[in-house]
Amino acid sequence: MKTIHIIIILFLVVIIAVVITTMTDSNTYSNFAEASAKPGKELHIIGILNRSKPIEYDALKNANQFSFYMIDDKGIEKKVVYSNAKPQDFEKSEKVVLIGSMQGDQFVAKSLLLKCPSKYKGKQPTTFSEKKFGE
Repeated sequence: MKTIHIIIILFLVVIIAVVITTMTDSNTYSNFAEASAKPGKELHIIGILNRSKPIEYDALKNANQFSFYMIDDKGIEKKVVYSNAKPQDFEKSEKVVLIGSMQGDQFVAKSLLLKCPSKYKGKQPTTFSEKKFGE
């Protein structure tokens, strides 16, 4: 077999491997119903914090245990347990993205991302006066 044939075969194997890994690793947003149907499977869930329910975090008791309640885009509410410190300004977040899986009746998050409100939201830009320099 010629060297060029070996190189082409190796190139094709690499391309096929890349295509397969991107197809199996691509995660789309899910919801709690799908996570409940697939316990243990890692999913991304987007939702909002339920501010009417308690946020449980005691840094003195256990700094790496944080739980809260979240409502997904289908309106389903679940308790979320995150084994890490509570993110700063968590209560101000507009949306929360969880990465994790269902374990029993609660969602165990490996990581979470916050979408915080823009500090520019609702503010009007300042206008310059009509005066010209030197007046």
